Amino acid sequence: MSDTEPSSAFIPVIEAIRINQLDKNDGLIDYAIAHDNKNIDFLFKLAIACAQDSRLNDALIIFQKIFPFKKNDFLFFYNYGLFFSIQGKHHQAIEMYNSALILNPNDSDTLANIGSSLTDLGRNEEGLFFLDQALKNNSQIAEAWANRAVILTRFGQHDEAVESYAMASKIKNKIDYLPGDLIYSKMKICAWDDLEGSKKDIIKGIEAGLPVIKPFTAIALFDSESLHRQVAEIYSKISCPAISERQINNCLFSGRKIRIGYFSADFHNHATLHLMAEFFELHDKNKFEIIAFSFGPNVKDGLWERVSKVFDQFIEVKDKTDHEISLLSRRLNIDIAIDLKGYTKDSRPGIFCIGAAPIQINYLGYPGTIGVGTLDYVIADKTVIPESSQAQFSEKIIYLPNSYQINDTQRPISDKVFSRNELGLPESAFVYCCFNNNYKILPETFSSWMRILNSVDGSVLWLLEDNPWAANNLKKAAQIAGINSDRIVFAKRASQEDHLSRHRAADLFLDTTPCNAHTTASDALWAGLPILTIVGGAFAGRVCASLLRAAGLPELITETRDQYEKLAIELAKNPKKLLALKERLAQNRLTKPLFDTITMTKQIESAYQMVFKRFSEGLSPENISL
Repeated sequence: MSDTEPSSAFIPVIEAIRINQLDKNDGLIDYAIAHDNKNIDFLFKLAIACAQDSRLNDALIIFQKIFPFKKNDFLFFYNYGLFFSIQGKHHQAIEMYNSALILNPNDSDTLANIGSSLTDLGRNEEGLFFLDQALKNNSQIAEAWANRAVILTRFGQHDEAVESYAMASKIKNKIDYLPGDLIYSKMKICAWDDLEGSKKDIIKGIEAGLPVIKPFTAIALFDSESLHRQVAEIYSKISCPAISERQINNCLFSGRKIRIGYFSADFHNHATLHLMAEFFELHDKNKFEIIAFSFGPNVKDGLWERVSKVFDQFIEVKDKTDHEISLLSRRLNIDIAIDLKGYTKDSRPGIFCIGAAPIQINYLGYPGTIGVGTLDYVIADKTVIPESSQAQFSEKIIYLPNSYQINDTQRPISDKVFSRNELGLPESAFVYCCFNNNYKILPETFSSWMRILNSVDGSVLWLLEDNPWAANNLKKAAQIAGINSDRIVFAKRASQEDHLSRHRAADLFLDTTPCNAHTTASDALWAGLPILTIVGGAFAGRVCASLLRAAGLPELITETRDQYEKLAIELAKNPKKLLALKERLAQNRLTKPLFDTITMTKQIESAYQMVFKRFSEGLSPENISL
């Protein structure tokens, strides 16, 4: 599971005529496009109406038709730019906005929208310049404050990002997803002031069907499958406007390899590839042809070098639109499209709304439902999605027999032996640790940890330091709970090899809720460190339980917070019991299903063959158990 990031907001200027005021059946729009060369203002409004009604081709024809008559019209260029912005065609949008600026050089909204487009293109410094210029002219542009916060987050300036989101919220709280973006930004720095009040407001918005929070943030914040699905359904209506256009090839399936397309932004040093690299290498090339569609940063690091060569084709598609990627996938006759992103950072759900393949599967990157019928299946197990939860998923479930999570048994662990002293840890203390991202640490979990420390003399809590503001806030929270802040120790980020090695300096990993350790849990178990968890009420809160069962350590799964705290304390005070668990983990590491990547690869391939066979026989998707 990877991080997420808000998308940019744009500011429209004029309100178009409503498309439903026109009688579509009598061909008025088509007639106007073909014949009306006189009423340019009407055509201008008609273009905007068509764009708002997702009749993009009609809108483009009209914009192009009236272009010669509007060369000195600021609003024309502004709205033409907005037309491109909402399609993600930011280069064309910037060109139009620049033409608008020539006619009105100090227009704050135009400056803000250029900044937004640059933000979406990843041109952060330029984007920040234009946003700051816009706010200098007009400090009341909420969208500019929100987009500024996106860039500040990318720069790691999380404290300023929170302030920018707060300013946007103060001015205009009805920007899509702004309440959730603000709370998520605060979660990153463990700023929990009025967290419960904000959660209640967001729940009210969700229940009203409003776009107040993104799915990823909801998963990190709420332990409710029902809320997760509602948020996904709301989000999909905006992020997947082309769902009705989903198209599939009518393929002949007999006597050839099954073509699998893997779609991701993370074919580099990323948590997803830390898990999947060996799986890609183990694919049976006699039965499958595998093609990567990479729409992430062009980072050619060691993991990229390792996996890119195992694909039959590795295609960079970052600069293509969702529609272009979908068409390319269909031209390549992809039979099964695997979405490895879901609703996480850099995701492209529109690809699957339009239709990349006859069969589309949600796997690994996003621990929840997409909430709309564009993905046919989700790969899971009966811990993360029990049968009682099936109704909360828009996908049918492919149940693997053990854990759903594939692992890479080739992950190297550094030979370097870290002393506790060099890690800032006391030599003789019991060391609890949690290397989850700081946004997963919420007050209820932290209060449990403080009660545990209070019950185990001299024990310390070793955490990953995402940023200095989170570290400072967590130390303050410890002091408020009556725990000396020196007992909270922070680890800086390190190479994957060294990070795995330093797990040996800890005694027990303490999991978080409502969002568990995912890749971080498998890291701990691979490094030989037991992890203690509470079973949650949703997929994201059951992942660690799934991994522990597959690793043969079910006794580290608790059902309640009280059980969790008691067991954490008991293991610290009963070193023989903890040692026995560590020894069993060492024995199980290469014998139990969790790290049996060869068998699990075969299971996933069998699942591919089963759903492929169903489709070729004209059968609808159905829940499948291997």
